[in-house]
Amino acid sequence: MIQPDFDLIVVGGGVNGTGIARDAAGRGVRTLLLERGDLARGTSSASTKLIHGGLRYLEHYEFGLVREALKERETLWRIAPHIIWPMRFVLPYRAGLRPRWLLRLGLFLYDHIGGRKKLPATKSIDLRKHPAGKPLKPFLTKAFEYSDGWVDDARLVVLNAMDAADRGAQIRTRMEVTRLAHDTQSWTVSATDHSGAEHHFTARCVVNAAGPSVLHLLERADTTTRRKMRLVRGSHIIVRRLFDHDYAYFFQLPDGRIFFAIPYEREFTLIGTTDQDHQSSEFEAQASAAEIAYMCEGANQYFKTAITPEDVVWTYSGVRPLLDEGSGRPEAATRGYVLEMDHSGSGHPLLSIFGGKITSYRHVAQEAVDKLQPYLPLDLGNHWTGQAALPGGDFPMEGAAALAAIYQADYPFLAPKDVDRIVKAYGTRCRFWLDDAHSRSDLGEDFGCGLSAAEVDYLVAHEWAVTAEDILWRRSKLGLLFNDKQVTALSEYLSQKVTTI
Repeated sequence: MIQPDFDLIVVGGGVNGTGIARDAAGRGVRTLLLERGDLARGTSSASTKLIHGGLRYLEHYEFGLVREALKERETLWRIAPHIIWPMRFVLPYRAGLRPRWLLRLGLFLYDHIGGRKKLPATKSIDLRKHPAGKPLKPFLTKAFEYSDGWVDDARLVVLNAMDAADRGAQIRTRMEVTRLAHDTQSWTVSATDHSGAEHHFTARCVVNAAGPSVLHLLERADTTTRRKMRLVRGSHIIVRRLFDHDYAYFFQLPDGRIFFAIPYEREFTLIGTTDQDHQSSEFEAQASAAEIAYMCEGANQYFKTAITPEDVVWTYSGVRPLLDEGSGRPEAATRGYVLEMDHSGSGHPLLSIFGGKITSYRHVAQEAVDKLQPYLPLDLGNHWTGQAALPGGDFPMEGAAALAAIYQADYPFLAPKDVDRIVKAYGTRCRFWLDDAHSRSDLGEDFGCGLSAAEVDYLVAHEWAVTAEDILWRRSKLGLLFNDKQVTALSEYLSQKVTTI
């Protein structure tokens, strides 16, 4: 019998795909991950950036989903304290909407069903005295303050891919899968690279983690499913900072929907999200004028400082691949997930992931690899991903400020805001490219906003960055600050460094 190239091929470089590659590689499985674009190019870089249970899902009786996600909050914070950290949310009570007792009951459940240990509990606050009340309209006087977590979603994906690679997995980006075929010995996965060249890889098993494209990939495997997907677009807007504190807001609207207003990248406020059924390609998601106006109008119901679409400096939208269970409104569609195994491959299964949310990705990955255990050379009981730090996260959960102070002392030529950004991106791996630099010039060309050639070279060599977009919008959010001239300079530099554009 001819030995396949790999034990497992994972198709899809989003959070579920990279999470599965990491888990499998750490259990000794020979793993290949294929992604048709950049890592986190789609849904996984377009979330609301929250590690949360989903308070509003309690209204839809999704208690199991909420409990699972809440249990993951502190686990993920522990393994990635540089890109994940606690955040306190303020939920104002507004007469005529959900009654105050219902909000308090929901928050009581939120505090107690998920094994919260380090995160502080909910409390009632007086907005007339609380810092979060200052930017709000005066009719809002009472609120609840509760805990959830913030995450740099795109970096979460990249760090999972890096850890998978460190443990032996191969990560191939810009490699589009065109066909999957099986025989009695293995699956053969055909893929086309950026130049149009075709490649063929064989494996015992395949995981379909294509997110919004999960059904399209099944078509390329000549197989079908009874599952139906509902593609829902979630759009967000970014405006200049609307408040000067570190609290985030959870707001209700008269139509029954909710939205968040969150401190973002030091100088901005993130507002979102919407829920709109999405009919176009998953890679053509853009906020409509109606969605932008809706979010501005929603914010204006709460903040003293009014905003208009002209104040929006950036928008982003993601397509959520939700299970279609016949829900009426898009926001009522379940955020749960299903793992479905196709055994038509003569003992070589194809496992597809339907649905899910970013907070639950590690649990989904663990369950997926366990499900493949009979077909792979691995130890079922080796559940290791909740204890091992992601790259750069090997420091205490509440130690980011202390780590930043160390780097500020060791590299005094860096501006404090740059140290803050660098630590929140790389954690203990900052030294991989800061190394023994004694001045800003030691880091090479300065592209602006603290981005140096040394950092760019690191991202190309270790994080699969190829284009300016990869670096400015996924490895960082410096695209919010870069001007056209700076983008051009970075692109020209990359064209000389990278041969796979």
